[in-house]
Amino acid sequence: MKIKRIGILTGGGDCPGLNAVIRAVAKTVINVFGMEVFGVQDGFSGLVYDQIIPLRYDDVSNILTQGGTILGTSNQDNFFAIARNGSRDSGSGRNRIKEAVRNFKKHRLDCLICVGGDGTLTIGNYLNGQGIPVIGVPKTIDNDVMHTDQTFGFDSAAWIATLAVDRLHSTAASHKRIMILEVMGRSAGWIALHAGLGGGGDIILIPEIPYELNKIYKVFEERHKRGRRFSIIVAAEGAHRKGEVPIYMKKAHGLSGISARLAGTIEKATGIECRSVVLGYLQRGGTPTPFDRVLATRYGHHAAQLAAQGEFGRMVCLRGNEIESISLEAVAGVPRRVPLDSPIIETARDVGTSFGD
Repeated sequence: MKIKRIGILTGGGDCPGLNAVIRAVAKTVINVFGMEVFGVQDGFSGLVYDQIIPLRYDDVSNILTQGGTILGTSNQDNFFAIARNGSRDSGSGRNRIKEAVRNFKKHRLDCLICVGGDGTLTIGNYLNGQGIPVIGVPKTIDNDVMHTDQTFGFDSAAWIATLAVDRLHSTAASHKRIMILEVMGRSAGWIALHAGLGGGGDIILIPEIPYELNKIYKVFEERHKRGRRFSIIVAAEGAHRKGEVPIYMKKAHGLSGISARLAGTIEKATGIECRSVVLGYLQRGGTPTPFDRVLATRYGHHAAQLAAQGEFGRMVCLRGNEIESISLEAVAGVPRRVPLDSPIIETARDVGTSFGD
């Protein structure tokens, strides 16, 4: 079957590099394969509600450096009533696969490129078995998609988080405070690990390594003996105390995030002034780094090639320096966490960084 018309959507949270993927897909299929490309607006919502528009060459020009996504996105509605992100909850809404397939066929699309993280790729894998041929592109600042060395968006987020650590150093040193920077990462601590190591954090707290308060207090004591009157903690939002569940899972009960809770506990126990900063959405917005622009462009280019070749049910991935692909089924539903034997963890420990364990 000759592939003539390709659809593309961006799902989940916004992320630096999304527009670079859209641009690369569109320009490749137009320039190289002479195909048409259509944008599905607002994630899977556009597929269900028929918000599908043609993307012309000029529509994707001058968007390489833009943050966000020109197609819009959504990470709220589960139109297809399937479990996502490791949850058994399939949602209460009815399955809208019939509407999605009808609109896909209405526009005579031959395949759909889904750009997103674990949730988007899980849905994409489901659609691939329901009459909509899908190719996946891994996107998330959390870097937690399986079977790829890196997702685009991660480098940009880690860079912003590292800059935040740099800036907190001067305040912490001036006031002799403990400063806690909370970064994104509910199930995987990649951002905290890279920002903590790159910014010279004294303690890095990640979901993969539960911490103990007495071990954290010991770090402050040792630093004080060496004349260090301040400390920097970089904590992933999913970091948690040994034997407890992450704070974010308790927010329905009115609890604050990990950094605010930990700051209060540390200050009460040690008497040292402690302040917290939640970096939040600043990690996701704005222009992508050069690395992410190149990676996203390579991903989009390879996804377009897979589409032209009719290789569906695949996700493009980075292996070393090469762009390859892997089965979507192997990727969907399983987050990629920081391995405990990671060389980066070993490096951090050897230069004196504590993980609170």
